[in-house]
Amino acid sequence: MVSVTGREILNARGKPTVEATVITENGIKAIASVPSGTSRGKYEAHELYDGGTRYRGYGTKKAAQNISTVINKAICGMDVTDQQGIDQKMIDLDGTNNKEVLGGNTILAVSVAVCRAAALSQGKELYHYIAPNHSKGLPDVIATVIAGGEFSTSGLEFEDYLLLLNGFDTFAQQVEALADMRYRLEKLLVGKYGMFPEDGGALAPPLKSTAEAFECMLQVARESGYAEHVTLGLDVAASELYNKETGCYKVCGREMDKHELIAYYVSLAKSFPLTYIEDPFDQDDFDSYTELKKKLGDGIQIVGDDLFVTNIERLKTGIENNCANTLLLKMNQIGTVTETVEACALAEENGYDVTVSLRSGETTDDFIADLAAALGTRQIKLGSPVRAERNVKYNRLLKIADDMHA
Repeated sequence: MVSVTGREILNARGKPTVEATVITENGIKAIASVPSGTSRGKYEAHELYDGGTRYRGYGTKKAAQNISTVINKAICGMDVTDQQGIDQKMIDLDGTNNKEVLGGNTILAVSVAVCRAAALSQGKELYHYIAPNHSKGLPDVIATVIAGGEFSTSGLEFEDYLLLLNGFDTFAQQVEALADMRYRLEKLLVGKYGMFPEDGGALAPPLKSTAEAFECMLQVARESGYAEHVTLGLDVAASELYNKETGCYKVCGREMDKHELIAYYVSLAKSFPLTYIEDPFDQDDFDSYTELKKKLGDGIQIVGDDLFVTNIERLKTGIENNCANTLLLKMNQIGTVTETVEACALAEENGYDVTVSLRSGETTDDFIADLAAALGTRQIKLGSPVRAERNVKYNRLLKIADDMHA
């Protein structure tokens, strides 16, 4: 590498993020930008912001400057194909457990740009460079179609109401089915409630209950002819519902203790084809995850997002406690390509499924599409296919699918 530079850009929510540009000795130029999350686990890698009054304190000029100065000085001259060495150099340079000094957002932007530059330098597709011996198919799609929780206007108790697609012959068929169902769902809900807001492409109508949301989702699956290919999921984001003082969760307009909440999840799973529950309890409550997994059995994915934050040490704790069976893989929770790939490998070695996921504050960077294809993860969670920052990932996967079958 001959230069590494950073600059401040905006993500899809109008909040600043950071972009990195890597230039190699032979003139190859690679650019990467990173997302941010609205609902963030407390163990995630630190996002570095400027403070002060610019952008309500969320400016990223310090992060960009770190790239152009400190990181540039440290890694220039290194071979871009030495992903592990470059990532470790930045980790050591930062010197903290959660990347507090340089910022996880700062380091990740460089890590992704380096990976992209290395693939270009070898004339390889990114997914093929990341995993040269990849032989698995593309992941199944998970999409948030209805929004709830603390950050939504819908009034529903849980953060995301998900459609899980499976059993299609091609990835293109999955995307077509999802787009059709999302269109039908919006038409159905507007007919019932009139106009209402969206949240990141997900619909936020004033539904009365999780059961009503699920019934609407299943109705459009039946009407579109895709019912046999659809199951339902929840991203509970339970840490947002948790009251530390009482040890209870605010659900259905009242406080539930963990035993009542477990019973509620079990009842939903009996009443609906619910096969995926993400972050069902507070991020420190490993024991409740274990109890729920025992109650529901292996047929339902119990997914650690805030619980694991793509962190190997927290994932090891989860494995030891048998508290989940799926890792949600979010690159900006951990901060480097190397650590992301290592977390995926550890999960799969221990019988876990892996679901690659975007964040609410996305950019039009499509790296995670190649990552999911390379790692052969079970699923990818990209949201409704109605916004550019999401569709760029769907479109990249459609291109990868064409390349794989060419």
